Amino acid sequence: MTVAAPRAGSPAPAPLRLLLVGNPNAGKTTLFNRLCGLRAKTANFPGTTTDLRVGRLQVPADGGLPRAAELLDLPGLYALDLDLPESRLAAGLVAGEEGARPDAAIVVADATQLVRPLALAADIARRGMPVVVALNMIDLARRRGISFDVGRLALALGAPVVPVSARRGEGIDQLLAALAFALGRPAPGAPPPLAAGAEMAELEAWSERVVAESVGGERAVGSGSDTLIDRLDATFTHPIAGLAIFFGVMAALFWSIFALATVPMDLIEATFAHFGGWLEGALPAGAVRDLLIGGLLGGISGTVVFLPQICLLFFLITLLEDTGYLARAAFVMDRLLCRFGLPGYAFVPLLTSHACAIPGILSTRLIPDRHDRFATILVAPFQSCSARLPVYVLLTGFLFPTRPAAAGLAFTGCYLLGGLAALGSALVARRTILPGRSRPMVLELPTYKMPSVRVALAHALEQGWEFLRTVGTVILAICFVMWWLSAYPVAAPPPAAAELAARAEALAPSDPARAEAMTEEAATLTRRAQQEQSFAGRIGRGLEPLFAPLGYDWRLTMGVVTSFAAREVFVATLAVLVGADEESEAGVLERIHAATRDDGSPLFTPATAVSLLVFFVLAMQCLSTLVTVRRETRSWRWPLLQLGWMTGLAWISAFAAFHALGAFGIS
Repeated sequence: MTVAAPRAGSPAPAPLRLLLVGNPNAGKTTLFNRLCGLRAKTANFPGTTTDLRVGRLQVPADGGLPRAAELLDLPGLYALDLDLPESRLAAGLVAGEEGARPDAAIVVADATQLVRPLALAADIARRGMPVVVALNMIDLARRRGISFDVGRLALALGAPVVPVSARRGEGIDQLLAALAFALGRPAPGAPPPLAAGAEMAELEAWSERVVAESVGGERAVGSGSDTLIDRLDATFTHPIAGLAIFFGVMAALFWSIFALATVPMDLIEATFAHFGGWLEGALPAGAVRDLLIGGLLGGISGTVVFLPQICLLFFLITLLEDTGYLARAAFVMDRLLCRFGLPGYAFVPLLTSHACAIPGILSTRLIPDRHDRFATILVAPFQSCSARLPVYVLLTGFLFPTRPAAAGLAFTGCYLLGGLAALGSALVARRTILPGRSRPMVLELPTYKMPSVRVALAHALEQGWEFLRTVGTVILAICFVMWWLSAYPVAAPPPAAAELAARAEALAPSDPARAEAMTEEAATLTRRAQQEQSFAGRIGRGLEPLFAPLGYDWRLTMGVVTSFAAREVFVATLAVLVGADEESEAGVLERIHAATRDDGSPLFTPATAVSLLVFFVLAMQCLSTLVTVRRETRSWRWPLLQLGWMTGLAWISAFAAFHALGAFGIS
């Protein structure tokens, strides 16, 4: 293909529009990242309820300048004619019903499981669209002894077939060259056996014949031997052993979060402490210094300190997903979900909700049945999202300060409690307000492969950046508000503090040590009087009766109330309130753990910490999630029902936990 360079002053050609299509777990997202890098964004496709990733890349041209292209990453699908949202969207795009028809499609095929993706590629090609097949995971196929006659595959399909390894970057240049070649000539359409309106069953039968003729090796097609992979699948998907392995993997994952994140957390705390000390010496005493050090810096440091654990969590989960294990876990959970009235398709939204309930709720758009979808939406926020992570770390760190294994088990218990609450709530909903039978999940198991550390790091950094953006917006604003509420109105020192200060001044020449102790006691009395008479103190004490049965004082009450805007701000709120009450060189977490109540008793006790853990596992404390539920259900009825149910269940469960521990002498 020869393309002349555009003359000076001539308008640049319009960007190409390309589709990226493939079966689930074919490595499509990895290839998208490899092609587009950071030049990507997620957007709602016009006229639909489906979110797509859109990226930009340069397509080479023979003898001319590269041409800009827009790449649409479609959701994973098996066929265009299925009655599912992702299939309808893809079919509409291929037919040109969703705006301008794309110029070509890149079909990502798992080289170790080629029958279904080859049928999908043929289905797109016979509709008159240029197609290039990216034969992905070619390195894994070679290690398994699978060989390919790429020329025969391309001839049978009537489209270029390029072996690639998206994870390693192998074959990417050849893929782009093949794409440029396909764009430079008319689409040949499907080969003769498929040209006359063949049904999908005929396409799969055709693809099986093509694979049998073009793919070789012991384990390529039709192998019925009991391989190691078969035995692994049988174990990982076993109804009992599979569940035990899943929970064991999760427990090990959470243990590693505690064991590996200690050093970077200590470094972050030390950095904030050093910066706070520098600010204290550089700024004159007054409201501005108090705001910066006691309000903003203290609150932000109490949240950013959890960044290493959040990044590590997503890094490890991405590695697990990349190995192919999580798809096996999905089959195990599918059996469990269906017994409680949830569809098998709910596994992906529920798993996604462990990062954030909002994308989990948005991903329910791919659930076909309305009752199935609404039931999943109602219970998705029970999954322990990353916003709860700082609270879990704070409280499990108090309960097990020197035992990371026990803290990891406690973490696992939090996730398990949220999952059980979701299942129980789903069962209630499906037998009352959302009656009906759930639909099982159909999913082809991906191949096992070595995970990509590069992809996992990119995902962890992306999630860490999103967390920091929250710190820089919502948490920063709430820290400012909480500091103002705790600093005003300014209260006069109580008479006892004034008397102690006068006595200390008189004793200073003769007994400086005793005078210093009396001065510190006077300062403590003054700070406590300030908090009692501040707006925060008045609001907290006004609401304290609602949460006193759970073991919370007015400061913990304020933390719970402010966290209804966003769960992350619970720790930041306590950091502001405790920071105004305690002057110590200890880190922010240590200061919170050591804080005392107005009567001198510890702010945290084991029973209080467990009560708070239970409350935060079960409560709906995310305004953004409620707004998302309202938008997805198009009614305030569902989010208000969700808020009432989750908050009530959280209060009752936390009450039971606190008093049950008290009955056993654990206060």
